[in-house]
Order: sequence, then C-alpha cells, then structure tokens
Amino acid sequence: MTLSRVLLFVALVAAVLLLLAGPGSRMQWWEFRTGFELMRWATYLGLAVAAVSLFALLLPRLRRRSAGKLAIALVLALAVVVMPLQGMRTARSVPPIHDITTDTADPPLFQAILPLRATAPNGSDYAGDEVAAQQRQAYPDLQPLRLPEDPATAFARALAAAQASGWEIVASDPATGRIEATATTRWFGFKDDVVVRVRSQDKGSVIDVRSMSRVGRSDLGANARRITGYLERLQQ
Repeated sequence: MTLSRVLLFVALVAAVLLLLAGPGSRMQWWEFRTGFELMRWATYLGLAVAAVSLFALLLPRLRRRSAGKLAIALVLALAVVVMPLQGMRTARSVPPIHDITTDTADPPLFQAILPLRATAPNGSDYAGDEVAAQQRQAYPDLQPLRLPEDPATAFARALAAAQASGWEIVASDPATGRIEATATTRWFGFKDDVVVRVRSQDKGSVIDVRSMSRVGRSDLGANARRITGYLERLQQ
C-alpha cells in the first residue's frame, strides 16, 4: 500500500473516531470518558496525518505521484482536528467551573431535580465565593433579568421560554415562581440542570437562572451560554 493510501486510510479512521465519540456517548454505547479518549486519539491521528501529508506534498517525487490523495488526506486530517483544538482553546479561555447563576449571593436552589442528580459526580450545593469570583471575572455581564410585568405574567413568559429552549421541564410551580428543567447537550448528550426563579420586585418582577452540569469540572462555558440565550429569548 502506498504512503498516500495509508495516510488517507488513517485520516478516515480518525474521522470515524471523532464522529462516533459524542453520539456513542449520547446513546450510552460507552461512558463519556471513553468518548473523550476517542476524540483524543482522533486528534493525535489527525495531527500526524496532516504533518506527514504536508511533508510529502513538499517532495516533488511524491507530489507528482499522489498529489490528489495526499491533498485529500491533508484536508480530512485538518477537518478532524479543528473541533478538538477549538474545544481545548475554549477550555483555556474560561474558568474550570460548572455551576453558573445570575445571583451568586443567593443562587436559586434545586428541589425537584435533586433525585435526578443523586448519583451525579457533581453535587447540587453552590460552592460559594471562590466560584462566584471566577464567574464574575469570566462573565461580568451575567445579571438577573428585570421585567415590568407582575410575577404571574413573568412566570408564564419564563415557562414558555424554557419550553422553547428545548429543555425537559421537570417541575413548574407558579405559586413559588420556580421552574426546574434539564437540558441535554447535542454532541455528547450531557445532562445539565436548570432552575429559574421568578420573584416580585418593586412594581415588576426579577428573574434569576442557575445552570449546573452533572459531570465534568469545566463546562467550557456551556452553562453561561445557556443562561444568556435563555434571557435573550425572554426579552424578545
């Protein structure tokens, strides 16, 4: 088998590993750590193929014989490593936390969701000042949402926005202004829990949101993006 065919084959293997890593974890073919390992090996293989393919393309003899296959292997390998490398870049740009809330002094508490988190590696208690300080530094614009409507109207809007976000509603209680839901990530199928709190304030209402991952030390900014997107939806 020629070098170009070997490189193309390895690039295809890397692509398959990457494509299976997340969906396989989501469908519970293996645990998420195995999915991460598949992504890691896909990245290693992709980087190796990209390096060798580029070097081979620089050699006139190999370029004349197999320029097309080498170019395809190079492009495929680069496509494979893009997502994992972007994830690593994101991980370095956000703090290693997984519990985000619009009210760090008095975060909304989970109640109905607690049984669902009973076996989760991440507990449901708020970690306190250390996490709050990291959140304020990374996401300074994350604040409660104030609405001119009365709490009942604001609660209806909040529930509709939660449903429109595609979350699985676990509990909704207009009397206490509490909505609890679970959001499932698209790629790996991670379960992140959300609690929305609606309270009266002055002549209107204030809405606080908390989003917390069940697994993983860092959420790669997913919980903050979820809260931001939800509040933007509420304001529309």
